[in-house]
Amino acid sequence: MSKVGFIGLGIMGKPMAKNLLKAGYDLVVYDITSGPVDEVVAQGAARAQSSAEVATQCDVIVTMLPNSPHVKEVVTGADGILEGAKKGTIIVDMSSIAPLVAQEVAAAAAEKGVEMIDAPVSGGEPKAVDGTLAIMAGGKQEIFDKVEEMLLVMGGSAVLVGDIGSGNTCKLANQIIVALNIAAVGEAFVLAQKAGVDPEKVFNAIKGGLAGSTVMNAKVPLALEGNFKPGFRIELHIKDLQNALDTAHGVGVPVPLTGNIMEIMQALKVDGHAGDDHGGIIQFYEKMAQVQVRK
Repeated sequence: MSKVGFIGLGIMGKPMAKNLLKAGYDLVVYDITSGPVDEVVAQGAARAQSSAEVATQCDVIVTMLPNSPHVKEVVTGADGILEGAKKGTIIVDMSSIAPLVAQEVAAAAAEKGVEMIDAPVSGGEPKAVDGTLAIMAGGKQEIFDKVEEMLLVMGGSAVLVGDIGSGNTCKLANQIIVALNIAAVGEAFVLAQKAGVDPEKVFNAIKGGLAGSTVMNAKVPLALEGNFKPGFRIELHIKDLQNALDTAHGVGVPVPLTGNIMEIMQALKVDGHAGDDHGGIIQFYEKMAQVQVRK
C-alpha cells in the first residue's frame, strides 16, 4: 500500500494515526486544528493543507470525524476528498455517523469512481491508543479485503457486517448497549452506596458473575475515583443516540430504553457535564439520590 491519508486527529483519530505510523505506514494528515497535526507530523507524518490535498497524494484515506455533516463536508464539499481523489481511491470512514448518510456519501464517491467503506469503532480512547479497537465495517468484500490489514493495525478485530451503512448500524446497536449498560451500573452502584455497602466490594463481588461486563470493568474503577475525564464524551454519545433514535424510527423500531437514557444524558448536558466521559452518567443518579459513589 502506498501513502495513506488520515483526516481528523481528535481524541480517537490522533492515536489511531500514530499507530499507523508505528506500523510503518507512509502517512499524510490533515485536521482543521493545527496542534494535533503538529504532534503527528513530529512523529513522521507529512502535512496537507486540505482534504483535497490529502486525496491527491493517497490511494487510501481514513476519516475520523465528529458526525454526519462533517463527513459530508470533508468528502463532498469544497476542497474535499472528491476534488482531489483519483479513480480507484478508497475512503475508509471510521466516524460514527447515520447509516443513510454513509450510503449517500458512498454514492457520491462512486460517481467519481471512488470506493468507500464505513468502519466505525468501539473501545474509546484507551483502545485507540493501544490499537485494540473493535471495528465494524460496511461495504464491498473486495474493498474491505484491501484495507483489512491496515484496519487491524488500529483494531483488535475488524468485521465486515454487510453493505455500506451496515457498519454504522452495527455501531448504533453497540452504542445503545453501552449507554444502557453504563446507566444500569450507575443505578446499581448508587443504590449500594446509599444503602451503606462499600461499592468497591460490591464491584469485586459481582464482576465475575453474570452482571460483569467490559463496561463495568472499565467505568466503575474510574467512578470510584471520581474520574470522569473523557475517553468518550457524553455529548458525543448523545450524537450517536440521536442517530440511533432517527434510524430506529425510520425503520419502525420502538426503542424506549434508548429514549430514556437519551433524556438522562440531556439532563447531564444541561447540568454542565456534556464534556465528561460517558461513565459520568452515574452522576445523574448520584444527584437524584444525594450521594456520591466513591471508595
